[in-house]
Amino acid sequence: MQKLRVVQWNTGKVGKLAARAVLDNPALELVGVYAHSPEKHGKDAGALIGRPDTGVKATGDIDAIIAAKPDVVLYTPFTGDLDELVKLLESGINVLSTNLLFHIGGVRGAVKERLEAAGQKGGASLYITGINPGWINSVATSITAICNKVDCVSIYESADCSGYESPETWNFFRFGQHGITDEVIEAARTWLVMFKDAAERVAEGIGLQVDEFEFYCDYATAAERVDLGWFLMEKGTNAAVRAGWNGKVNGETRVRTQITWYLTTKIAEDWDIDDKEYHLVVEGQPQIDLHMHFTNPPDSAIDGPWDPTGTTSYATVNSIRQIVAAKPGVLTLHDIGLPHAPAGDWENSRSSQG
Repeated sequence: MQKLRVVQWNTGKVGKLAARAVLDNPALELVGVYAHSPEKHGKDAGALIGRPDTGVKATGDIDAIIAAKPDVVLYTPFTGDLDELVKLLESGINVLSTNLLFHIGGVRGAVKERLEAAGQKGGASLYITGINPGWINSVATSITAICNKVDCVSIYESADCSGYESPETWNFFRFGQHGITDEVIEAARTWLVMFKDAAERVAEGIGLQVDEFEFYCDYATAAERVDLGWFLMEKGTNAAVRAGWNGKVNGETRVRTQITWYLTTKIAEDWDIDDKEYHLVVEGQPQIDLHMHFTNPPDSAIDGPWDPTGTTSYATVNSIRQIVAAKPGVLTLHDIGLPHAPAGDWENSRSSQG
């Protein structure tokens, strides 16, 4: 089997785990690493992701990445760059991204048109994935296959984010600050446009054309001082957010995506926080009520909740084959078939080594 050539773009929390997963997959080859920080340039990829030396040196030069001739770039920066994505696609490089370009309104309108044109020009594909938006949208769409009537599909995400050490994320959401102002709500709306994208994916997946999207948002506050070591929330400051999008057809909500993200369960408000990460509800015939919970295996060295960074990374890496084989342009759920863990490859690799 010829290995697919992969570049990891950025080595933050998601990028590190994605790069490790590439190295661990016998069907993939890490051929390049892009690093935004100049101090990382020239360093071996292994040193940046907590692995032995790989012989692959990090660069900050997009032309060097293109020259490596990867089949796919795993694009996982905190803030995406439209010009970078266009250049990669026009160069014939497929892109798998966990970044929804929320800071420029998401992958829609003129942004989507430009990305589609770049993909067609280079014969390359762009797919936005991760855990949510991404994998969970495929799951929610697929479970409607047993229904002969679907009134509404809802995805409820509940995440203990106390292990997600990204101060820039929580500062953006105004966690650790007092009050819920219009500015706070608008900041949340800006970031969470990605979940509008998620609702659109589900609607598109079941053949619905949504007329309008309604955004809603609320915050809960810390009941006491909470110091996570890397982030501090004084009593009475924002410590949890619950927000979502209702996609409506003829005034009726037909798709819904909602997130509840919290850095502590010690909140002053009377919120019923679900201890299971995903709750999928289909109102129709039959009704479907599905809960999913992620846990660390018994032999794991991790003491605490499952880190959602891992599932985001693995859902991306495990989609590489489908994206490379897909048609050019901006891809939808139906364009990529069925992403899955390459368990057969892993088993064959273990057998050959044994």
